[in-house]
Amino acid sequence: MITVLDPGLENNRCTPSSNLGDLIIQESVKRELRNIFPISEIFSLSTQDFIEPEKIKFVRNSSHVFVGGTNLLSSKMRDYKQWKISFIDAIQIQKAVLFGVGWWQYQDKPDLYTSLLLKTALSSKYIHSVRDGYTQRKLEEIGFRNVVNTSCPTMWPLATVKPESFPVKKSENVLLTLTDYNKNPSLDKKLISLLTQKYKTVYFWPQGRGDLDYFSHLGFSVKILEHSFEALKVFLSSTLNFDYIGTRLHGGIYCLCASRRSLIIEIDNRSKELSEDTSLPTVKRNDLEYIEHWIESSFEFKVTLDLDAIKLWKSQFLRL
Repeated sequence: MITVLDPGLENNRCTPSSNLGDLIIQESVKRELRNIFPISEIFSLSTQDFIEPEKIKFVRNSSHVFVGGTNLLSSKMRDYKQWKISFIDAIQIQKAVLFGVGWWQYQDKPDLYTSLLLKTALSSKYIHSVRDGYTQRKLEEIGFRNVVNTSCPTMWPLATVKPESFPVKKSENVLLTLTDYNKNPSLDKKLISLLTQKYKTVYFWPQGRGDLDYFSHLGFSVKILEHSFEALKVFLSSTLNFDYIGTRLHGGIYCLCASRRSLIIEIDNRSKELSEDTSLPTVKRNDLEYIEHWIESSFEFKVTLDLDAIKLWKSQFLRL
């Protein structure tokens, strides 16, 4: 049995995360782990909830424990609890392996508590997979040398996507996302106005729980998709041709993996760092001129992944 510390669960009663990007990460993490451990049972515990004492036995009995993605790490983990882990939990775990994990925003050097917590919880035996070079450097600041930058596992399918499978020109329709916890009504209204001018139909997918409420206050009438991961999958499987433009990183990556022209609007360090490492198509939020240029220009798929780093991380388990 292997255990996944899973951001796709809101709690340890298996309630799915309301941020559907976490479900995209969850799907990718489990896909890759099933390829590596085809006959192992996968037991999941939420990273958004502290581990109950009666469930720690599953961690202890697991051959491996993986921390399954998202920006869980920070320089002050006592204060910023993207990963709800106590020091007691860390002592019980001891062998966790990072899998595509990132850092929460740009921060100073990790404090002593964070350093001790991570050195206790994380494996010293196995190589850790992180999402970007910034996260790798933050871990190196506190002494971790067993770290490789593999990018996010949500992007790994792009290694097999052929550039010629992408539409070159602008599509007739567009799928938009916005982010409820990073509001900028002035810029977002300008973006929506631009999209309504350039596309026949604008669709909106609320990836986060509060995204639709935020969008509804901006005063535009577009076609709304349901707040569900399944709604995005159905939309992608339709014959409708569309581009993706939005602030939601994982919604954009998922569309990119489905060979859709996609432009991710940077609102934090995640998309910016991934773009620097992999050439993921992103744009600064206030650069509406570039967004308009991208819409009207030919699209060239040029995302590059460090396949050697991915292979190195996987191989340490495949040779067991």
